[in-house]
Amino acid sequence: MKKYINKLIVVCALLFLSASCQNDALLTTLKTVSFSGAPQASSSAIILSPSNTNQAVVTISWPAVAYPVKAPVTYALQFDVLSDIVGSTAWSKSVRIEVGEDVLSRSLLGADLNKIAIQLGLPLDVVGKIAVRVESNLDRTSYSDPITLSVTPFSKTVVYTALYMPGGYQGVPDVTTAAQLDPISKGIYQCYVTFPASEGLGYKLTTQRNMNQFFGAGINGIVVDGSASNFVVPAAGSYQITVDLNTSSIIALPYSWGIVGDATPGGWNSSSPMTYNYQQNTWTWTGALLAKALKFRLNDNWNVNYGPQSQTDGIMYHDIPAAPQPGAYNVPADGNYIVTFKINDIDPVKNGYPISATYTVTKI
Repeated sequence: MKKYINKLIVVCALLFLSASCQNDALLTTLKTVSFSGAPQASSSAIILSPSNTNQAVVTISWPAVAYPVKAPVTYALQFDVLSDIVGSTAWSKSVRIEVGEDVLSRSLLGADLNKIAIQLGLPLDVVGKIAVRVESNLDRTSYSDPITLSVTPFSKTVVYTALYMPGGYQGVPDVTTAAQLDPISKGIYQCYVTFPASEGLGYKLTTQRNMNQFFGAGINGIVVDGSASNFVVPAAGSYQITVDLNTSSIIALPYSWGIVGDATPGGWNSSSPMTYNYQQNTWTWTGALLAKALKFRLNDNWNVNYGPQSQTDGIMYHDIPAAPQPGAYNVPADGNYIVTFKINDIDPVKNGYPISATYTVTKI
């Protein structure tokens, strides 16, 4: 009997110890973990320029966080604009830099802080505000209170011969055959691209026909060197893409030539959109036409339209009040046709539209 009593005592002791361990684990998990104070910055007002690009412009330091578990603590810095650090989506658009294990400070070069500021959308050459907080992580994540830095970012425009635009419009993105953006003024580049409905809407920019240096999208679509995020057009269709490296901005404007007239599927009221062949710099349309009239117009609107003064010379003229009014091209017979339209589209918004363009209407 004594033997059984001793075994019972041992079992009870083990159960008690097990319960105690579970309670300790539970209490450890629930124990509050926090920073003892806000981070400190060596400077709260930083003016960035080409002269301090490769210099440490600010050092941020913070107190260690004591976790119940004895193990290395991983720290990171988060940067965000002041308007995005409150509410249900607070810090969701922040730029995060991992610092390392048990590291309690991080210095930033001028180039690094400038890149962060531009990625967050701060205006160039103007004082802006950036919030900074520290993240610690071991068995859970804890955040410090934020501090605010006044940062003046700058833009040093590098002029390239051209930019290139690999993207989903190609089917499989391929920088070696991608659309080329030509310079239209210092640091500003432009091209035209059609995004088919069957393909992706994303794209990047490169400085050569390789991926050694590329630009991707930052917050609000700003142009950021090395960003993994794609630029994205809102929907399938044709666009005029303008990249301004002076302001790190990119604009994709709907831009499509189409055929219109009683020879076309849409009649005189609705243009049939053409597709831009960026390799041949030509707009094309393929389909059935009637033996009636057609003209070319931009963005399904009569504000900019072209028609021929001759049925045989292959030249279309801009229909403007100051010039003789061109007529319409008369399709010779019902049938299937390939229609092409070629125009000097380099910065028409700034320089106006050319007086003439060329076209073909070929039966197939």
